[in-house]
Amino acid sequence: MASSNSHRTPVYFISHGGPNIMEETKHPAYGALQKIGKEITQKVKPKAVVVFSAHWRGGKDRIEVNTAEMTELIYDFYGFPDHYYEFEYPNVGSKDVAHKVMGKLSDAGIDVGPVHRGLDHGVWAPFLVAFDPKKNPLKVPLVQVSLFGNEDPVKHYKLGQALTSLRDEGILIVTSGMAVHNLRDMRFAFASPKPMPYAASFDEALKDAATASPGERERKMAELLKRPDARQAHPTFEHLLPVHVGAGAAGEDVGKQLFTLAEACFSWAQYRFGDVVAA
Repeated sequence: MASSNSHRTPVYFISHGGPNIMEETKHPAYGALQKIGKEITQKVKPKAVVVFSAHWRGGKDRIEVNTAEMTELIYDFYGFPDHYYEFEYPNVGSKDVAHKVMGKLSDAGIDVGPVHRGLDHGVWAPFLVAFDPKKNPLKVPLVQVSLFGNEDPVKHYKLGQALTSLRDEGILIVTSGMAVHNLRDMRFAFASPKPMPYAASFDEALKDAATASPGERERKMAELLKRPDARQAHPTFEHLLPVHVGAGAAGEDVGKQLFTLAEACFSWAQYRFGDVVAA
């Protein structure tokens, strides 16, 4: 069931990988992110972007919203070449959008508060690929919102639901994590060209849940965390919970898998909820 509002923005979940994706131009996920970026700038044309990343968790029962208008980058990764800590991603925040987000969350009974914070690599690294500042710039305000500091899929789904109406105002919601993310198995996984069994099985289960009818989606998304392969696919769930936020924000819109690649102990699946209608 598509949205009845022809100008409603869709919702995206992107698998962002590590910061090295910025230089792996031949990796299939690099092209997938670029395609999504062009779809957003050339067709969706949002007025602002609200983004959730796996790398920012608020309080156990509290959400934080970045109200800073001038936002620096957080280089929250280790062991990469020196130039990785010199990358820049031009961006500007918006107090108006941030306070709009806080108002909607507060109205939904969610404890929320303002902070001043930089953008973590779960945002700026994939955005550098999707929105190349020279070739495909995203010239709108960008406001990052935290996840909860818990692993409750229902609370994260309802977090997304509380912000659904932003989409009717031309504000785009993007959630950033990984469909499968197990750093602990990297030393084993890259010894074989085949994906780890759980990478393929969980990737398929996520597709089944994310593309389910809206009436079934919340239940199926919650059940993902109870699967026998869930803790193999995600030893901790922070990279999975952003897609729960996105699915909640989708409202009555159906999810579509735009791309996937089960690789080693990861999956690069990318999703869009809702149709793209040129602005």
